[in-house]
Amino acid sequence: MQKELAVSADQTLAFETDCHIFDGCGFSTVSPGLHSFVFKPLFEVGGFEFNKAMLLALLGSVAIVWFFWAAFAKPKVVPGKLQMVGEAGYDFIRRGVVYETLGKKEGEKYVPLVVALFFFIWIMNLWSVIPLAQFPVTSIIAFPAVLAAIVYILWVSLTFKRHGFVGAFKNFTGYDKSLGPVLPLAMTIEFFSNLLVRPFTHAVRLFANMFAGHLLIVMFTIATWYLLNGFGIAYAGVSFLMAVVMTAFELFIQAVQAYVFVLLTCTYIQGALAEHH
Repeated sequence: MQKELAVSADQTLAFETDCHIFDGCGFSTVSPGLHSFVFKPLFEVGGFEFNKAMLLALLGSVAIVWFFWAAFAKPKVVPGKLQMVGEAGYDFIRRGVVYETLGKKEGEKYVPLVVALFFFIWIMNLWSVIPLAQFPVTSIIAFPAVLAAIVYILWVSLTFKRHGFVGAFKNFTGYDKSLGPVLPLAMTIEFFSNLLVRPFTHAVRLFANMFAGHLLIVMFTIATWYLLNGFGIAYAGVSFLMAVVMTAFELFIQAVQAYVFVLLTCTYIQGALAEHH
């Protein structure tokens, strides 16, 4: 029975087509839960399991590389449609995020990283509303955690490189001798906030939004089918409308979360490069 729960929400719905309201079958039978985020392995190699989320991440990465390669492999003075879209997306992140936060001189070297992060996260989020996929990869905490770890390592290494050990310590702890007697307490709070809480919240912010959004869409979708019986048809219509509304709202949230992630990334880099006063 436990193994049967280790499937996606759309698989659960497909296997419970005879479960409707007024049929003596409770919604808990088909309702979404944590099992909606657990997938059976597609295949296994040497003890390594490859599942749907990994496949979507791989396909998304290939799609992004292909798109930018196709757009800029043979750039033209008068860009074609693909090059125009690619330039618009690249320039939006370069000017609207990196330059605005870091400035052109300091920020130029970080543009490729930030652009890659934005489009990777956005595509991983976008899988949620793409037919057949219908699952946001970033709702699996491992993916946001790795991305946040990359940013964290870059931020810490840049801080030490720019300021040295003493300067980095002051940067991490918010050292300000004008605080007087409360300085030790303030430094302790800043230290834990910067080195422990910051990377945690960076990952969880993205994960939690995608997790909650997917769960809501799945809930209203399954509820629509469950209520499609007798007097419940009227409620099924409302549930279906909510599923459509939540899907549209999720499209907005997916882009916003990718933007927020890279904006925070640039903010952290800016903090590492800024002179401590």
